[in-house]
This record gives sequence, C-alpha cells and structure tokens, in this order.
Amino acid sequence: MATPDENLATLLEIVADVAADRPAVAHRDRTLSWREFEDRASRLARHLADSGVGPGARVGIALYNGPEYLESVFALMKLRAVPVNVNYRYRERELLEILGDAAATGLIFDSALDDRMAGVAREMPGLTTLLRLASPGPDGEPAAPPGAEWGDLKPGDYASAVAAAEPMPRIARGGDDEWVLFTGGTTGRPKGVRAPHRWLIGVAENNGPKLLGRDVPGDVADMPEFARENLTHPRLPTSLVAPPLIHGTGMYCALGTLLCGGLVVLLPNRSYRPQDIIEVIPRHRVTDMCLVGDAFARPLADALDEAAAAGRPADLSSLRRILSVGVAWSAEVKHRLLQHCDAVLQDSVAASEGGPFAVSYTKRGDRAITSRFELFPGARVVTADGEDVVPGSGQVGYLAAPAPEEIGYLGDPVKSAETFRMIRGERYSVPGDMAILEADGSLVLLGRDSRVINTGGEKVFAEEVEQVICAHPDVEDANVVGMPDERWGNRIVAVVALRPGAELTAEQIREHVGNELADYKRPREVVFVPAIQRTLTGKSDLAWARKAAAGEA
Repeated sequence: MATPDENLATLLEIVADVAADRPAVAHRDRTLSWREFEDRASRLARHLADSGVGPGARVGIALYNGPEYLESVFALMKLRAVPVNVNYRYRERELLEILGDAAATGLIFDSALDDRMAGVAREMPGLTTLLRLASPGPDGEPAAPPGAEWGDLKPGDYASAVAAAEPMPRIARGGDDEWVLFTGGTTGRPKGVRAPHRWLIGVAENNGPKLLGRDVPGDVADMPEFARENLTHPRLPTSLVAPPLIHGTGMYCALGTLLCGGLVVLLPNRSYRPQDIIEVIPRHRVTDMCLVGDAFARPLADALDEAAAAGRPADLSSLRRILSVGVAWSAEVKHRLLQHCDAVLQDSVAASEGGPFAVSYTKRGDRAITSRFELFPGARVVTADGEDVVPGSGQVGYLAAPAPEEIGYLGDPVKSAETFRMIRGERYSVPGDMAILEADGSLVLLGRDSRVINTGGEKVFAEEVEQVICAHPDVEDANVVGMPDERWGNRIVAVVALRPGAELTAEQIREHVGNELADYKRPREVVFVPAIQRTLTGKSDLAWARKAAAGEA
C-alpha cells in the first residue's frame, strides 16, 4: 500500500490528538504525554517562526538525547523546515563543514557546546537563529551557560522560548517537503542525504507500524482510526532508543515508535552505561530496544552476567525485540543476551542512503550466524555492471535497494550518481555493501567496499584522519586502517612514519587528532614504521598497512 503524500508532522499531529494523555517520551524522571509533546513542539515552532525560520530553512540540532531533540525535529517539520542532525562530538572545523554544506540558517544546541558553537557562529553570519538548551548541573537544575564570546548575535534560551510562545496553528504541508540526514557513509566526509517526507514516512513505517503488521493508510483521513486501533494493539511498542538520535538508527527507531502512538524511552546519561538499560527496561516495561552491535551489546551482556552471578538477575521479561542496524553483532554476544531474555534479535543491514537491504532474526534455541542474512523484499544483489548475481555462483556482488528519484546527496550530483544507480529502468541505492548470494537465497555479508571504518556505530573516513596526522610537522606519512575489535567491530589504527630525526609519541598523535576531529576519530593504536609503503601509482597499499597495524610488516 502506498504511503500518504504528506509531511510526517501532519501524521504525528493526528496521533497526538488521538493518544492525548498516553505517554510519548520518557527521559530520566520525566514523561511527556502526547498532548504535552505536541504542545511543546507547537510552541517551539511558533518561536522559531517568529525568529525567521520558514519553509525550507535548514536548522542544525546539536543536542544530546532527550525530549528536546524530538521536540525540535517535530517543531521544524511542523514549519516545513528541515532539521539537520549535528554530531555533538564534532570540533569547530567539522561543524563549519556540515553546517556550511547544509546552508543552515539556524542552530539548536546544548550549552555544553557553547564555546564551540560561538566560534562557528562568528564564522557563519548566515546563522541568524540560535537557541541554547541549558545543560543540567550536578544538582539536576539547569546550569548557567558558559561565558562564550558570542558577539552581537546572542542565542535564545530554549526553555524560556517554549514557555513564552503560543502554540503555532497547524498548516498545510505535503510529501515533497524536505528531509535531510547527514551520514559518513562511503562518501568521505559527512554528506547530507536529501529525501522527501513521503520517503521518510515509509522509513518510519518500516520501523513502527510494519512491525505490528499494519500499513499506514494512503488517505490521511483514515489516520485517526488507524491511530486508535494502534493504541489497542497487543504489540504497541515501548521502545528504548539507546543510540544517539543524531544517527539514523536512533532517529528512525524513535520516529517509527511515535508513528504507532507508542512510547519512546531514552537513557538517562550522556555516556553509555549498560546498567542504565538494566534499570530502565523494567521501570517502563520496555518491549523493543535498539542498540549498536557489539559496541553496546557486549558491555550489556557483561553487566547482565555480573548481575546474574551476584544473585540479582535483571528483569527483562517485557522485552520482545532487540534491533541493531549496520554494525557487527557477533553470534557469541547474541547467544549471551538470549540467556537473559526471550526476545527476537533483529540484525538489519541498512544505510542512511536507503534500505533496508537485508535482515537476520535470532531467537532462543537458534544457532546465530552473524554474517548470514536474508534479502529484504525488493532488495537484490548486483554486479558492478548492474546484473543480478546468480545464487550459488560464489560471485561477489553489491546490495541494492529501490530508491525514489528524489533521494540523493545534498549538493553533490557526482556522488549521487555513484550511489543511486539505474538498474533495468529502476533506481536503486547501492552504497557499497558487498555480499555473496547462496543457492538457498541467503546472503553472506562481506563488508563495505570503501575506506570507511565502522567503529562502535560511528563511521570514520580513514583519509580524513590521515590528512590530520600528516599535517603534524614531525610526520612524514601515515596510513589509517580499521582492525577487527571484539567490542567496537573495528578499531582505528594509525601506521605512522616520522620525519628524519623527529620524536613523537603515540599519545601526542592521538592528542593532535583530537584537537581537530571528534574523539571517536582518534586512533586507538599508533604503530610507528620507518616508511609507508605505497603502490606504484602512489595509492595506499592497504594490505601492507593492515599487516603493519597487526605487527606483521
């Protein structure tokens, strides 16, 4: 069934009218009802509109997980404006790149990022709407914002703005309204994936109503009845979203739950603590949880094992499904989790550019095979020339999923043409995931055909880190590679050659990278070599670099 040609905000408004006093978002000791959630988003929308944000305007959101992140997304969609996800780990250089690429005219940010954002605002006079959310202090009360030098343009206060504004009247919107999600992907530095709201609704549908066996009605007039029926559905989700909402996994899981009329639960702390999951699940009777592969699941399994060994087994009896998307999730860790809960483990392959491409389900009693998946309906495995891979042939192909004409990279037609390809008259997203199609139709995944390192759910472009390392005056050359890691899936290892006579420690290189890039892009290890080996054409010899990283070269 076709999804409605609408803006997602219109559907969520209908859900809010129907769900009213049912819970919508829970964080720490605070739970917003659907009525409160929609009202706060409407007030924020009015404030933003009065500040000059209108249809098509792009506004960065650099917030940690909390109700305010979802309120901001909802408010901007209400205005037919465009929320832009901004990684709160980014340094000033990276912020200038992503906000510049987005041509952002506004920014909603956490006060913990005040100094960084003040520097960005001074460099970007086009940022005319600034809104600061005060970080909580040690006593739980809002902390005073840092004394950053903002110049003439001062950011407004988020809480005061919402409290002072009147709710914005609802307006007409449409499926052509723009949605943008920035991703590292296979394209080097982050690229904005631009898509219409009709596509976004389909993504949210896959992460919510489809899990209930239901399709969003094509006619928006049928939405109230659809919402009422969902509220009495036995599998109405209460979803714990563990990953950051700045990433597609967390955001799309949250939007899917909201489209059902369910409850989105967010972890209380900014740093990942598996003990928080153990405490939050029974408190809210969480039914669904999304996480990020072994980076989240292995520490959780450790914590569950420790609690059980101490005679305090965790209560995960409400949990029905655990979802991970696009990150290594080992069979061993899946098996350990299933010792503590009777849930279905859903391991999906998807990308911000499209999908899902493939999925794997594991339940108690199953033998988990991490690399083996089933194609998602509509997806296929194709050769570099766009021909279907023959099942059982052993040929390596690329995962492809249907993609509408409107989806592509923001301002980058060349990269769009590389990733979004016409195959037999139909447009597909082919971001570079390689696989072998077995005779029985199952898939064996081989990973990305690119230099993107996926570490704990964060995508790091190796060449970006290499460029920063090579900018150090004592460095002659460098290679950066991803090496297998039990917890993170891959860890970043830098292979470095110093200039003659130079002395530099691994920690000094890590600090140098950290001054320019987000912390997760710092190499976890640094291996020093006399010289970097390259091919005759000057390209990196990655096979040699990996051997060097492993101490074998």
